[in-house]
Amino acid sequence: MRPRSICLHGPESSGKSTMAPRLAQHFGGVPCVAEFGRTYCEAFGTDLTMADLVEIGKGHDAKVRAALGERDYPVILDTDPLMTAVWADMMFGRRDPWFATWTNTADLYLLFDIDLPWVEDGSRMFGDEAARRRFFDLSRAILEERGVRWALVSGEGSKRYLNALHAIEALSRD
Repeated sequence: MRPRSICLHGPESSGKSTMAPRLAQHFGGVPCVAEFGRTYCEAFGTDLTMADLVEIGKGHDAKVRAALGERDYPVILDTDPLMTAVWADMMFGRRDPWFATWTNTADLYLLFDIDLPWVEDGSRMFGDEAARRRFFDLSRAILEERGVRWALVSGEGSKRYLNALHAIEALSRD
């Protein structure tokens, strides 16, 4: 089964935004939906409210739906509203009810491990070891909670890329 959508999922500074265009290119230049939260924060700042997180989730969902409408699969997603829900958990210890009603999950999820060094880029917030571990654990928990198909991707450089491709191949066979 060739997936319609593959979502890169996981904490900050785990390589998602670097990997997304590489995977899109690998699959023949398919659509790649950039992380909407980063664009939002660059425009409005990082002092986010729960309402901002809901807007980020809705904005990202709209971009994904538009990309899926192009019918050039798989669409590569640099995160989705499940990741935004994890941000809500990290920032506020709770989620807006909108996140529980959102159902447009990807066909496959790649959970990126926190085995890469933290890189501060001006918009990241959770760089200490304990926060990164909590962020990762919450990222994994939401995938399990939703019952989506997912695989862990680790390794550095080309090994991480090849591990992502192998994970996609394995999940596509299941």
